[in-house]
Amino acid sequence: MGWAVPIPDNFDPAIDAERGLETAVAGVRAEHPAVAMETRVAEGHPAPVLVEASRGADLLVVGSRGRGAFAGMLLGSVSEHCVNRAHCPVVVHRAES
Repeated sequence: MGWAVPIPDNFDPAIDAERGLETAVAGVRAEHPAVAMETRVAEGHPAPVLVEASRGADLLVVGSRGRGAFAGMLLGSVSEHCVNRAHCPVVVHRAES
């Protein structure tokens, strides 16, 4: 029932995610070429996926929109989960609005 969304034959969400990630970090890589950065696209809920990715890492950097249950909350649910459970230090970057 309802409308069918046409999906192109060559659609691959994993490839689209990789391209988006590389575009997002290209500027940081260019500004800091001496800093080793590992990027990876992973499927799953962000909180446990990021905590697992923190195993063996030197630093986990996450963003925060802070749109939790209370208005003006500084940490979102994913960043709070990472801060409390990561296996390495965590930096939470909150963009100015």
